[in-house]
Amino acid sequence: MSKSTTTVKHEWLLEGLDCANCALKIENGVGKVKGVTSSSVNFVTKTLTIETGSEHEDEVLAEAHKKVKALEPHIDIVDKAAARLAANEPARAHEHSHTHQHEAGIHHSHRHGAHSEDDSASSRNAASRQKRANQHGHQHSHGLNRVLLYRLIAGAALLLTGLLAPMPQWLSVLVLVAAYVIVGGDIVWRAARNIARGQWFDEYFLMTIATLGAFAIKEYPEAVGVMLFYQVGEMLQGLAVNRSRKSISALLDIRPDYANLKVGHDVRKVSPEDVQIGNVIVVKPGERVPLDGKIVEGSSYVDTSALTGESMPREVTAGSEVLSGFINTSGLLTVEVTKSYGESTVSKILDMVQNASSKKAPTENFITKFARYYTPVVVIVAVALAVLPPLLFPAEQFADWLYRALIFLVISCPCALVVSIPLGFFGGIGAASKNGILIKGSNYLEALNDVKYAVFDKTGTLTKGSFQVTKVHSTGRYTEQQLLEYTAYAEQHSTHPIAASIIAAYGQPISDQQLEHYEEISGHGVSIRWQGRSILVGNARLLEREAIPYAAPDHAGTLVYIAVDGKYAGHLVIADEVKQDAAAAIASLKQLGVKKTVMLTGDVKAVGEAVGKQLGVDEVHAELLPQHKVEHIERLAAAKGPKEKLAFIGDGINDTPVLAQADVGIAMGGLGSDAAIEAADIVIMTDEPSKLATAISIARSTRRIVWQNIIFALGVKAIFLALGAFGIATMWEAVFSDVGVTLLAVLNAMRVLRLK
Repeated sequence: MSKSTTTVKHEWLLEGLDCANCALKIENGVGKVKGVTSSSVNFVTKTLTIETGSEHEDEVLAEAHKKVKALEPHIDIVDKAAARLAANEPARAHEHSHTHQHEAGIHHSHRHGAHSEDDSASSRNAASRQKRANQHGHQHSHGLNRVLLYRLIAGAALLLTGLLAPMPQWLSVLVLVAAYVIVGGDIVWRAARNIARGQWFDEYFLMTIATLGAFAIKEYPEAVGVMLFYQVGEMLQGLAVNRSRKSISALLDIRPDYANLKVGHDVRKVSPEDVQIGNVIVVKPGERVPLDGKIVEGSSYVDTSALTGESMPREVTAGSEVLSGFINTSGLLTVEVTKSYGESTVSKILDMVQNASSKKAPTENFITKFARYYTPVVVIVAVALAVLPPLLFPAEQFADWLYRALIFLVISCPCALVVSIPLGFFGGIGAASKNGILIKGSNYLEALNDVKYAVFDKTGTLTKGSFQVTKVHSTGRYTEQQLLEYTAYAEQHSTHPIAASIIAAYGQPISDQQLEHYEEISGHGVSIRWQGRSILVGNARLLEREAIPYAAPDHAGTLVYIAVDGKYAGHLVIADEVKQDAAAAIASLKQLGVKKTVMLTGDVKAVGEAVGKQLGVDEVHAELLPQHKVEHIERLAAAKGPKEKLAFIGDGINDTPVLAQADVGIAMGGLGSDAAIEAADIVIMTDEPSKLATAISIARSTRRIVWQNIIFALGVKAIFLALGAFGIATMWEAVFSDVGVTLLAVLNAMRVLRLK
């Protein structure tokens, strides 16, 4: 079989990734591997995403694997697809398991373009590795922390003994050295190992140099105390990061674990990835719908909150469509699968949200670049601080300036920024998804802050896109119900949406047996004879053709005129109903500082202007074709300021060119509108225009928290760098300015998750 040279994407879980700086090193290191076209590490979900050409895929992946291990040997690398296989393993029957895993392994490798003969075996091995990794991860998160805790307690006891117990000087030093090895031996070992690989400027290096330097100038208790404080801070920081990871994971916990596949009269649990289109699955009460499909049997209420943020359950019956991620709350449902797992709604949503971190916000990119240059610069300044004053001023003590330089080094670590900023943005994206708003990248979340022009499509965005009879006007000769009845009988053979809305408004069974005569008059309307009456139903041209005088009413909407026995009897007004929250959406945007709201529609001018007036939109442009909408967007884009952003909100189906033209394209995704999910930067799953204001509010809160962290971290560091340089701050304060600030920044970033 010949190999294609298409781009292939792989996702690896990095078990044990507990440092944002390490994530940055892995991302940059793997990105430099020959054959890797793209490398992105999501620190929050501990996921490395690699893109490579399929031609030398195995060799490139092997090199990438080696690179990760070289950079961070303690990390366990697990293939995410194999991890899902392993997670589903206990749910299967033992005899089915071996065969199924083999098949899944082959299927997975073909899907990703790899064709080595031992693919299925490697998949099984990966599954068993994942089980071990899960066990190891469990021990790592609990056992290792407990071991560290015991070490810290032992180190603290030895520190106090060395400081307070009466003993000779040499024994006191020995006790303190023992305390240092127990508390900080692993940090020194990591630093040495990294230096051997040419990685100098990380927190391990900084802490090692600072504390060994303190030993060199005989500040033994301080060296041990600082390492102790650093380790305690790191442990607390790890707990805070893990807690925030769990909170974010809980927001996105919509991945189905298994599907109940119906095979003949049997039902067996399988992985959702192994269910084919056309297969029938059973969803029991309390279970999550694993794949998109159509109900063939049963009725129930489904909880759609995971996808839409809506708390009200939705009723579904035979013939209704259900999406993966819905939770079946009451009845037993039999569902025919209409989309494979990879194409299902839940898979696309998870992919969008979890890969959002690869599209980094300008603030994130700035911090990444800043951290790259900042630490080496501070190390150079620290060396100068240690060496220059004693050289230039002979009266100055080298030991004093070395101590100041060491303090300077400890303070310089940029961890607070590197950890808390991606965490803040990812939390914002998670909070938005909880509200039924899918944001495809941190860059789009940040762009929402500067939206000053909001341009809306009308039908399906501000209006429901479904016609309804909004008014029945009678001249007095017939009741409103009679007029509706005459019109419904006239329109019964039409398939037009307007005819359907009239028949729906009449709401009673219609029989054409009573029709004595039926004639369709092209471009004008319908003529019927019913119950001995001659009835005309159509537009104004129909009445003018028949020379029937009428009064043209002043109503926005489509007008359907009725004449009975040659005399004008009245008219129906049919309009596309405005969404309940549309007016509130426009008002909220104005409160948030949006300068101009614009509505673009292909509808007639009178209808467009009436809707615009009703909602309080600043500008309305009607009777537009798609290319005209693009022209209006270009005109508005030319008029806006350089830092201002323009958002277009459409239904995503026929608005793709306009969505692409805007700074931020926002689609009313409905439930499962593929066109919308593909075309837009942001997808509103509930079809509510008011969610745009919610998204902007979340974006502003996220930016506020991110900038609080940047200013706080840099501000505290600047103060302590100055205090350290002038010999006022000790190493204790230095460690607080590193670890303490990071911990506080992480806790602050977690506030994003609580946004409503």
